[in-house]
Amino acid sequence: MNVIIKGKKEVMTLAKVGIVGYGAYVPRFRIKAEEIAKVWGKDGKAISSGLGLIEKSVPDIDEDAATIAVEAARNAVKHAGIDPNKIGAVYVGSESHPYAVKPTATIVIEALGISGKDITAADYEFACKAGTAAIQTNMGLVQSGMIEMGLAIGADTSQGRPGDALEFSAAAGGAAFIIGKEDLVAEIQGTYSFTTDTPDFWRREGADFPKHGARFTGKPAYFRHITEAAKGLMEKMGTTPEDYDFFVPHQPNGKFPMRVSKMLGFPKEKVEPSLMVRYIGNTYSGSSVVGLSAVLDIAKPGQRILMTSFGSGAGSDAFDILVTDKIEEKRGRVPTVKYYVDRKKYIDYGTYVKNRRKLKSL
Repeated sequence: MNVIIKGKKEVMTLAKVGIVGYGAYVPRFRIKAEEIAKVWGKDGKAISSGLGLIEKSVPDIDEDAATIAVEAARNAVKHAGIDPNKIGAVYVGSESHPYAVKPTATIVIEALGISGKDITAADYEFACKAGTAAIQTNMGLVQSGMIEMGLAIGADTSQGRPGDALEFSAAAGGAAFIIGKEDLVAEIQGTYSFTTDTPDFWRREGADFPKHGARFTGKPAYFRHITEAAKGLMEKMGTTPEDYDFFVPHQPNGKFPMRVSKMLGFPKEKVEPSLMVRYIGNTYSGSSVVGLSAVLDIAKPGQRILMTSFGSGAGSDAFDILVTDKIEEKRGRVPTVKYYVDRKKYIDYGTYVKNRRKLKSL
């Protein structure tokens, strides 16, 4: 552990560990909030304004959380410039794993050509923060010396019942991170988690769509956990919002992130670069990590990022991240988040329903 003296406070930080490379992936199909609203006789402009988003990403008929995880992982490996055989652990966080009993992580290691070697792999599930939980696990394994590098992924093709409020925001996408000790593009200087049993959102075994506690998902769930985790990390690190150049919160819609940022004291210019939800919707386990990827795409050496995920049920993981000189060296190796956001094709509600297999026989 390292000791940093900040003012009169001694801050215990992690031994050097961080992001060796990262990559994102977002499907090209989009559907506008107004197109969904039209089908259900709702005011699309009012809904779009209320949620703070324009449209959302939709997976193609042959895309799922596994294919998204594979694409993001390949980008991360290429960005890191490593031999994938150096990866000793793969953890995939999602709440839309294609199999109820069959890991997504094994599909990823097969696609990377590292199946069968000395490697541990597993699927994670903690609503929208499973991807950041995977980052923390890999950090521990790397720091302990059990593995040289680990791969953490957050990817989802999230579900929303037809006509429900979730249908306007539940989207698809993900990001992957190679975690290690050397050749870092960003050092993770500290992490802090805040976790409680707050049942604001759930999906029973065998159910096609999740249920939610409507406004209950706000104050006691999202806002409480994001603020407690972020404040806990800043207290741990001896920092304030002024010490960070970017704040990346979980993005269930376009309004909540701005409100929680204001509650914590972050000005909008430190938050807006990460707000991909406006253009691709809520990618659930991919939400905060896609936002982090978008920030890393533009961040400069020496800039500091505070990222705080949120997963219903409920919990938040906060990270203090310092960008290094290596970020410039590795730029341009893989498509940016902006590339995937701008690469789009609009579809109608009928195609959306077909792709998402929402037509159920009676």
